[in-house]
Formats: sequence, structure tokens, C-alpha cells
Amino acid sequence: MDWQKTVLIAGMAIVAWLLVIQWNQFQDNQIELSQANLVQEPTYSSNSEPSGFLENGNLDSELPLLQQPISIPQQNPERNRDFIIVKNNVVEVTIDTLGGDIVEAKLLKHLDKMPNLGGQPLAILQQNNTVTYIAKSGLIGPNATDKNNNRPQFSSSSNRYEIQDNQEIMNVDLTLNMDGIKIVKRFQLSQDGYDISVQYLINNLTSSEFNANFYGQIKRDSKPPGGSASALGVQPYLGAALREPETNYAKYDFSEIEEASVKASITGGWITMIQHYFIGAWIPPTDDQNRYELRKVKDEDVYLMSFIGEPIIVGAGQFGSYEAIFYVGPKDQEELSRLAEYLDLTVDYGFLWMIGKPIFFAMKAIHGVIGNWGWSIILLTLLIKLLLFPLSAASLKSMAKMRNLQPEMARLKELYGDDRQKMSQETMSLYKKEKVNPAGGCFPMLLQMPVFLSLYWVLLESVEIRHAPWVFWIQDLSAKDPYFILPLVMGASMLLMQKMQPMPTDPMQAKIMQFMPIGFTFLFMTFPSGLVLYWTVNNLLSMAQQWYVNRQLISKKK
Repeated sequence: MDWQKTVLIAGMAIVAWLLVIQWNQFQDNQIELSQANLVQEPTYSSNSEPSGFLENGNLDSELPLLQQPISIPQQNPERNRDFIIVKNNVVEVTIDTLGGDIVEAKLLKHLDKMPNLGGQPLAILQQNNTVTYIAKSGLIGPNATDKNNNRPQFSSSSNRYEIQDNQEIMNVDLTLNMDGIKIVKRFQLSQDGYDISVQYLINNLTSSEFNANFYGQIKRDSKPPGGSASALGVQPYLGAALREPETNYAKYDFSEIEEASVKASITGGWITMIQHYFIGAWIPPTDDQNRYELRKVKDEDVYLMSFIGEPIIVGAGQFGSYEAIFYVGPKDQEELSRLAEYLDLTVDYGFLWMIGKPIFFAMKAIHGVIGNWGWSIILLTLLIKLLLFPLSAASLKSMAKMRNLQPEMARLKELYGDDRQKMSQETMSLYKKEKVNPAGGCFPMLLQMPVFLSLYWVLLESVEIRHAPWVFWIQDLSAKDPYFILPLVMGASMLLMQKMQPMPTDPMQAKIMQFMPIGFTFLFMTFPSGLVLYWTVNNLLSMAQQWYVNRQLISKKK
């Protein structure tokens, strides 16, 4: 019986859907389990190497010199290695007193997973048996602290610093005495800043001139954040970027750096490591001529993003200083533009950034009123559809007229299907008689595409929607729908929208169009919920506009 077949098919579909959900949860659990087994969380004590760090103190890498790189061997494990914890309201960093490098940075306001799943502060910088991502800095040149194939051993009055409510600025001083030269390496943090000022205060008590160059370096492996990468879903950019003399934002992925090193020299500038939603960046003095380099360490999965500043010259008996900024945190456009010119371009909206930025600020303004990013996406999509309706109306009218001509087109195909020339002549005569331009709706649709592409990239790049809830089961707009309800609604909306539009006369094209909603549904199952929400709302609004235009055309006929 027909009803039995229908029930059977519906039951099979529900079982298949539940199996997909279970498989998805199994895959997520396997990834979390593998990460828990592989990535060891470092623990620190004041006079011991943290557990989880590489054995034998292998934290050094090749450092940049003024002309060419040199190789720094492994550090002596017998030397004292103190690790200092520094914490303000938004970030907690760990500093190794051997060299004064930042070997770990946790973002206190951003969790590695949702709070209800036991989320912990997200570790951006870290160094352990499986992950290498640290920020190094020091002095090279004639009076280098990093010389003779060794790193300097700094000392500190405490191994833990935490900013107090009544403090605007917190200074963390690491001290070093080097042949009559007193050096203080100072890390300066504000209450709520992700930017860390790294300063060298040099008191030259000798009778000779002091001459050295500051270098800042990001050392990282090529592994994606979280230790795994999926071939499905959106693949955000992962790699380095810097400002070059001819390019305000030049990015290089790991394969490009492996193929050829990159060198540049520019007044001011910056160099950064970019991952989804977050960056680590060195920002040297804006008035100095700084040299930059991206390169891969030979025979290792280690990439170096470095800069060298101008010489720091301190006369005999004189005092001198140098300051660079290291930023580790979210891609906050306002904060990044404040720190350095064009650094906000790391929030990458692609070649349509001039459209993407206004869209983002509009979405942010809407959020400031309603306080929910999901509803902000919906209202922004509605606003854009209303603004573009005059353009889309012409396209929708053209599609409606074409749909009304489908019966007549089918009749012509039956009559002249074997005579292509005659079929073409009769079709053009029909278009002329009914005053229909088959390409009339294409140009307005093309004008809308840049806006929709820009909105897509805005939603993909906005750290603000990370772990942001919408309603009910959607508790993270940056993650895929756990029950695939939104992708299914999106697929259904595409199917219904196709019913309102004329199908291609070519059978092969018609078949492809019919399968598109199914293909898009499976593709969008791996997409962030925020993107699927935007696409679904856009489809529903397009259907509403098409219905409105169809009603107008019917009224005119009457």
C-alpha cells in the first residue's frame, strides 16, 4: 500500500538522520579524546621546568642576525629555569626567565569550548610535546645578550604577578647584569589589554658604548589550532602576515614560506601569526626602519616570523631604552587599528573588505541594541534585503514572467525540438511578443552578489559570534548545528524557492538544479550555525519577495 511505503521511507530517513547525528558526536568525542591524550597542559613551579615541555630544554631555535641567521643549540638543562606567571583581567602569560620568552598565553575571556562542556581559558601560545607556538625576543649585535650560542638567564623578584583593581599598569621586571651593564627586560600590562609592552632598559655603567639590536620573533609549527583539521566545512586561513613596502597586508601560508623565505624592510610595520578569530603579533616602533623575515627551520616543522629593529646605542655612563609591543588575543578591529596602521586588515574580508567593514559595524550596532548575535544576523539580513529590493525586484519580475511562459516554451519544444534554428527563432519571437528579456534579471542579481559575499566573510571572521548563543539548541553560532535542524530548514527553503522559479529547459541543467538543495544541505551541515542562519533567512526573505512580486504581476493582469 502507498501509505505503508511512505511511512517506511519516512522511518528510514529519520533513522539515517539520527545516525548522522550520532556519528557527528562520536567524531567530536574522538577528537577531544585524542587532544586530551596528546596535549599535556603545562604546570609550573618556581625552580623547575614545567611538565609537558620538551625534554632537555629544547626551547630555542635559530635567531635572526643582522645579516644571516645563526643556530642556537639546546639550552643546558642544568641551568635554573624559572617560569613567571603574569595575569591581568583578560590574559595570563607565562614567561621563561631563560631568555625572557613568552612560552604560554591563555585568554581568560575566551574558552576552548562552551562553559557547559567544561571550557577552560583558551591557550593560544603554548610549548609542549605536540605544540610549538611562542613569542621570543632579545638583543643581538655587538653587545648582544643572546650570544655565544646561549640565552641570557634573567632573574625576577617574584614568580607570580597579578594586576590589582587599583592598578592601571603592571610592570614585570626581569634583570640581568652583563659586564657592567645593567639590563632590565620589562613586560608591561594594562588592566584589560591583550597588548604586552616588551621594553629593554639599559644602564651602561662601562666606559664603552653599548650597541645592540632588538629582535622579536614568533616561533610556531604548522599544526592547525586544536591539533586536527577537517577536510569538510569552512577552512579559515592559517599562516603569517606582515606589512610590506608595496602591500599593506601581505599574507603567506606555511607552504609558501617553505618554498621561499620572505624578507622586507619598512618604516614601522608589523608581523603576525593568524588563525581563526585570533592572532599573535609583534609591533615595533612606528618611526624606526625595521627588517622582517618569514622562514622555515630546515628539516623541522618550525616556522619563524621575525623582525629586527634599529640599533640601540647607549653611550658610556648613559641610560637608554627600547620598546616593542606583542599582542596576543582576538581579532578586535578597533583595538588592532589603534595598535598599528593596517593591522586591522588581519580581520580579512577578502577583496570585498570595503563592503565588509560597513556590514560588520552595522551588525555590531544592531547587537548593541538587542544584545543577541543571532537576532542581529537576522535583522542585518533583513536590512540588506530591504536596501537591495529595488535591484532584486527587476530580477524577480523577470523570473516570474519566465515562469509564466513555461507552458508555451514546452509547446514550442514539442513542435520544434528537432530543429534548433527554428526553435531559437520561435523562442525569440515569443520573448519579443511578451516583452520578456531572459537576461533582464541577471545584472541586478550580479550587483547583489558582492554584498552577500561580504556578509559571508563578516560572519566567518567575527570573533564576536564565537560561543555566542541564539535560541534553544543553538548555543554557539560559530559551531555547526548539533542536530542539523538549520541545514535541513535551509535545504527545504532552497527547494521551495526553486518551485517559485522557472526551471532550465535543458534536462541536464534541470536535474542539476533539482539536486542542488540536497548537496547544499549536506555541505551546510558542517558550516557554523551563524552562516547557515544567514543563508536560511536570506532564502526565506527571497521567497517572500518573489511572492510579493508575483502578486503584483497578477494584480496588473486583472
